[in-house]
Amino acid sequence: MKVPRSINEIRRKVMHSITRNVGRSYKEPVYGSLKVEDIKRVLIVRPNHRLGNQLLLTPIVQEVIDTFPGCQIDLFVKGGVAHAVFQNYTQIRHIMQLPKKPFNNLISYIAQWFKLTRRRYDLVINADRNSSSGRLLTKISKASFKVFGEVYEAIEKTYTDYHHISKYPVYNLRYYLHQIGHRENTGKLPLLNIKLNREELSAGKSILDRIVNNENPTICIYTNATGDKCYSESWWHSFYERLLTDFPDHNVIEMLPIENSSKINFRAPHFYSKDIREMGAIIANTSIFIAADNGVMHLASAALTPTIGFFSVTNPLVYAPYGNGSLAFDTNKTAMDEWMDAISKILKP
Repeated sequence: MKVPRSINEIRRKVMHSITRNVGRSYKEPVYGSLKVEDIKRVLIVRPNHRLGNQLLLTPIVQEVIDTFPGCQIDLFVKGGVAHAVFQNYTQIRHIMQLPKKPFNNLISYIAQWFKLTRRRYDLVINADRNSSSGRLLTKISKASFKVFGEVYEAIEKTYTDYHHISKYPVYNLRYYLHQIGHRENTGKLPLLNIKLNREELSAGKSILDRIVNNENPTICIYTNATGDKCYSESWWHSFYERLLTDFPDHNVIEMLPIENSSKINFRAPHFYSKDIREMGAIIANTSIFIAADNGVMHLASAALTPTIGFFSVTNPLVYAPYGNGSLAFDTNKTAMDEWMDAISKILKP
């Protein structure tokens, strides 16, 4: 049973209204009561099924591992993609998985909530401050320390990138720990990372070599996106032609979406895979990945590849790729020459 979008929107607004004050009455722990060596079991809550949102969870997972090296982590998520994303994270113990379509699987949905209440944790982190269910799950969980995901004005004034969806959970955790007596952490924030291993990278290189059949560096594009984030065929054709003109010594290949569609009518050598780790391994062997804002753009970032993200309706301050020389462009305010100049600086530093 597919729930109409209008009903989902009403549900979200009602839930947000009900849960917006959840956690406000939470009594903060005594200053100095948290000991790093005592944090053994951590729960991170992010009940969303989309690939991009699971990949955007990897920095807070790394932050927890770095801060509490002896801990084991449980994830409370939705859908099955987290298993692939965190496959090589040995500190992940359990992944509690809500069904992607709760209304079709109410018994399973409710069972996962009850399972959470039977477990005890040392620390619980809500990784999405806008998630009503995330706040409720954090509230009902059993733990000595809880980070609900509040917006802290002190952090907003200090860090211009605080509102990035992948960064603010890390900033929030650092702020929370410092407020209860932990040493302040001002180090670099972790990047998105699916931790591809040597065998995966080697297999990805073999696939890429078969696609391009030469030793030239490769530009990978992905022309698909959901809804209004997707650019037109004419836009992508113009962009593709410019790539061929400006970078004649580079291969240009296209990664295809599950719909097996192409905004450039399959003019470039292309490939498709259902395995997100294989996709990431192929991307990791390219020199740059270029796409509109979508989950595969975040996969490229998590493969540690320089990524160019194009934004027309979503906010790059919230979703931009970062690290490894990655850049985001608001295509309403920038033009082709600026994009090509940025690509050139990445390819020919």
